[in-house]
Amino acid sequence: MKAELLQYKDSKFNRNAKSHELNIDNVSFVLGFGHKDLLINDKIYDQLKAKYPNAQIVTCSTSGEIYDEFVYDNTVVVTAIEFEKTTLKTAAINIADYENSFVAGAALMNKLPSDDLAYVMIISDGTAVNGSELVKGIESENHSKVPVTGGLAGDSTNFQYTIVGLNEEPKTGKIIAIGFYGSSIRVGHGSMGGWDIFGLERTITKSVSNKLFEIDHKNALELYKLYLGSYIEQLPGSALLFPLSVKLKETDEPIVRTIVSIDNDEQSMTFAGDVPEGANVRFMKANFDKLIDAANQAALKTFFHKMPTTPTLALLISCVGRKVILENRTYEEVEAIHDVFGKETLHAGFYSYGEISPLAENSKCELLNQTMTITTFNEV
Repeated sequence: MKAELLQYKDSKFNRNAKSHELNIDNVSFVLGFGHKDLLINDKIYDQLKAKYPNAQIVTCSTSGEIYDEFVYDNTVVVTAIEFEKTTLKTAAINIADYENSFVAGAALMNKLPSDDLAYVMIISDGTAVNGSELVKGIESENHSKVPVTGGLAGDSTNFQYTIVGLNEEPKTGKIIAIGFYGSSIRVGHGSMGGWDIFGLERTITKSVSNKLFEIDHKNALELYKLYLGSYIEQLPGSALLFPLSVKLKETDEPIVRTIVSIDNDEQSMTFAGDVPEGANVRFMKANFDKLIDAANQAALKTFFHKMPTTPTLALLISCVGRKVILENRTYEEVEAIHDVFGKETLHAGFYSYGEISPLAENSKCELLNQTMTITTFNEV
């Protein structure tokens, strides 16, 4: 396995010095993460197709780009991969063609042949899709129990619309699956949050899917505003600072849910994933040092089953909420990962509206919010 890392900035591509020398004709997979306007206006897909004519090309919009050990805005980060033994199969759907996100996820997974499937990457629209229902649908058809990781596209902090594409110009509503096949691919994964939980545990008493109305039989939006204080005027963006810890079942590990929109008319909050009735919730707030340390821990979690400590490629997908909070310290969480894997590993990724990863080895994938999620790749 070889990989090449490029950054599109100021209307030109610059190649990272750590990139491997590739046979362009053998490049089978290209990922392009970048600012929505650049992807559209600069015809990034057309440029990538011309450069890598035989590759499966996936593009998606972001809330910031990770390139090597740095974080950027208004760029495009491109990773091109040449596999020696691993083969790929891809599938694409549009959420508009399906009854709901669960059905869409199940249909998408069924488009990938299961024989010899080793791993699946998901890149999804970040605003039109219910991420938690999507991953439930994917897992309902994941009969081989292979690891599934990925993320939801971003739109800076605008929360208007996102775009994703497979072998075409990116569009709204698209969901992409990339299946990796063969016994040679080695994929590690790790995800951590690092948030502080505060306040009493409460119970969701009225919700529909990912839309929340009441907590402890009280208006959830009004209760939330009590905690936001001076941040009320900056909703919904300021809600990124105060996500919810949600325990779906008493025996489950809590997962984080982030607000993506509010509706003052119907007094509701829409989250990036499901917030079901009966779930126990607590408010959360940022702890800068813990957020950065969590990125380091996420990297260390990828080393299960004697995974190589120096992967060829590390794909980093972090939440836009972390970027908003860390501000000029955002690069520190990327540096913390860089310190674990070392300079030989290529690091690429983006800031998202949701992260997809198992919480532990050999467990099903979950939609996560406010985490740093890392997927590592090697061939043997």
